[in-house]
Amino acid sequence: MSESGTSGSGRGPQRGGSGGQGGGGASGGQGGRGRDGSQRNAKGRERNRGPQRGFTENAPSQRTRRADPARLVAFEVLRAVAAEDAYANLVLPARIRHHGLDKRDAGFATELSYGALRGQGTYDAILARCVDRPLDQLDPAILDALRIGAHQLLAMRVPAHAALDQTVGLARAVIGAGPSALINAVLRKVSAHTLEEWLDLLLSDETDETKQAAIRYAHPEWIVRALRQSLVAHGRPVSEIGDLLEADNAAPVVNLVALPGLGSLDEALEVGATPGELVEGSALSSGGDLGRLASVREGTTRVQDVGSQLVARAMAAVDLGDRTAGGSPGTEKAAERWLDMCAGPGGKAALLGALAREQGATLLANEPAPHRAKLVRQALAAVPHDVWHVRTGDGRDVGTEMPDSFDRVLVDAPCTGLGALRRRPESRWRRTPKDLTDLGPLQRELLRSALAAVKPGGVVAYVTCSPHPAETTAVVSDVLRKRDDLELLDAGAALDSVSLTGHLDAGHELTAQLWPHVHRTDAMFLALIHKKA
Repeated sequence: MSESGTSGSGRGPQRGGSGGQGGGGASGGQGGRGRDGSQRNAKGRERNRGPQRGFTENAPSQRTRRADPARLVAFEVLRAVAAEDAYANLVLPARIRHHGLDKRDAGFATELSYGALRGQGTYDAILARCVDRPLDQLDPAILDALRIGAHQLLAMRVPAHAALDQTVGLARAVIGAGPSALINAVLRKVSAHTLEEWLDLLLSDETDETKQAAIRYAHPEWIVRALRQSLVAHGRPVSEIGDLLEADNAAPVVNLVALPGLGSLDEALEVGATPGELVEGSALSSGGDLGRLASVREGTTRVQDVGSQLVARAMAAVDLGDRTAGGSPGTEKAAERWLDMCAGPGGKAALLGALAREQGATLLANEPAPHRAKLVRQALAAVPHDVWHVRTGDGRDVGTEMPDSFDRVLVDAPCTGLGALRRRPESRWRRTPKDLTDLGPLQRELLRSALAAVKPGGVVAYVTCSPHPAETTAVVSDVLRKRDDLELLDAGAALDSVSLTGHLDAGHELTAQLWPHVHRTDAMFLALIHKKA
């Protein structure tokens, strides 16, 4: 879990420091013990829950009662993710705009939202030691508030008194006075130890390495096992598992791409972005409101992970030889036709469209869902319209409806997304092993359709944002089995040819796998399949 670059006390006015020391309860009037020795005030209200606790140092009127906007945004994001199956990266920007956060508070809300989601497994293990009932018996809103508080206390540079006061104030404002007392008491127990001290306590009696890693790095046990298997399957030592899991928990840097021949990174570089080190036309941004940049608004500069940029460029750069329009020497070479079979939401399609324009090719972008097809059109709008066309339909039908029609086909197949857990923090808790079983048949059908749609002499790029062998090498080997008209090209060499380094060390047995802990990209898999002429 990463430490926020945002320091500070509570955001918004702090009226009374730590929000009630000693276990503060409901609000009430002034007053000490009643004549009977109880802790009731003149109106008969009991201010504290037990004789073992003293009064809060601050009167109820002095405690924080408002929800700090940055923390409120994080709370709303966690609630949307848990209650509505929303995606944090879609909800967060909207909530930041709704509450009018400035750059500093937006950064704080982003780290708090993503950090609490990434660290959920570890924080829940800690909270389970501090709550007197199973966590699944807590109101979900209370649990989300506790996770927000735990992340501030254990992984951000926020003073403990501010983390407590502001989280309890948030709870009091949006959940209620009663739950806020529970949250106050639990978070005080959490604050008694540092994160490392908590991990030592949690792991002291645990001998299973997978369970240890799951707690320490906040990943479900099945994903830890899956990533260990993935490392071995792609030729990397299993000893890298700690580095891989830790990379999943690092706040990702925003990757930019300037569409070739259309976009420019000049604006981004002027406001602090740095040139990318892996691929041409890329840059790394520390964040901020990129929507203010004219090139981003126009769509000629886009946010896109470097791994996605590399696999798209690798497919576009494969040498297909001197195939001619009529198949006979001396005739003019026909313009190539490209297909992005699973194009939504359109990031790779936009880059492929720009590359196709440079190479005199045309692109068909296929997307089955109408609302995602609309996003693809929006993404491609910056590319001249005579270069591309969007088809709304099932990719599994393309091979039958348009056989032997395309020179290059990209199959960016639906997958578990285990390679992008750092960018989609809620995914690790949402995915299950069953997803691997459910997605396998679809991945194979899409690849078979692509191989039917590609021309003899053409190439199909099979891509997933997952390193799991069940979604990568197993799919490719199953589809290629018993076919003598297909062959694997060296995908590692293809990636090297479009990288600035010239040596990514991503290839293994002709396929290629990128890694967050090695390449600082999403864990993109690439297989290049050539259909023999």
